[in-house]
Amino acid sequence: MLKGIILKQEPKNRFLMGFATIVLVLSLVRLIFPQVAGTKERLASADGEQRIAQLGTVTRPHRILGVSNYKTVFPDSNSVQLIAANQWGVRPVKDRMNAEARKKELVYMGVSPYYHVDPMHSSIPYLVPRAALLLQDIGQAFYDSLYVKGIPMQQIIVTSVLRTMDDVANLRRYNGNATENSCHLYGTTFDICYNRYFPIEGNVRNDTLKWVLSEVLRDKREEGRCYIKYEVKQGCFHMTVR
Repeated sequence: MLKGIILKQEPKNRFLMGFATIVLVLSLVRLIFPQVAGTKERLASADGEQRIAQLGTVTRPHRILGVSNYKTVFPDSNSVQLIAANQWGVRPVKDRMNAEARKKELVYMGVSPYYHVDPMHSSIPYLVPRAALLLQDIGQAFYDSLYVKGIPMQQIIVTSVLRTMDDVANLRRYNGNATENSCHLYGTTFDICYNRYFPIEGNVRNDTLKWVLSEVLRDKREEGRCYIKYEVKQGCFHMTVR
């Protein structure tokens, strides 16, 4: 019986002696080569610093690039936009009363969280659904771009939308640039000013916001969603859905 107990204890004793030997050897290595002991800690620290750097890259505001040349990037003349206006628009609206009677063809866009509409005297806030969706997408993309660039939120300002035939006639009396066959007659066209913005939070330079807006509009144009003309005298981007 005693012999059996001794045999059972021997493997256990050998294991303990082996473990103690390994611990002793590792301790000697740590004393003789202290740089080895710190390798794991240094690797962990380096990995942590790398992850922090990566997070910094993700959260760093995107650069503001703007476009190379406004006239070159947004060259679409009234004649080009008129083709799209005839394709996607309604029949020209004669007057305000006629516009009220044709609301089934048009969408009211006078109020939106994505843009601000100026008080209007020569147009009314109605667009065909296709153009209304484009305007909303532009406003939302502008918000997104401001956010990723770390710029305080501002709204684009819409200055002109649907014009009746009476509006165009009155406008031509004092605005020599107003055309008789305006794209605004068809509910497909709107103007966004580039030198004014509606502040939501903080103050931002208008030229900074113009650069951001130009990037958004360039992308929409390159997606084939609109034609855009850079209007110098009117201080706006004149655009028609396509």
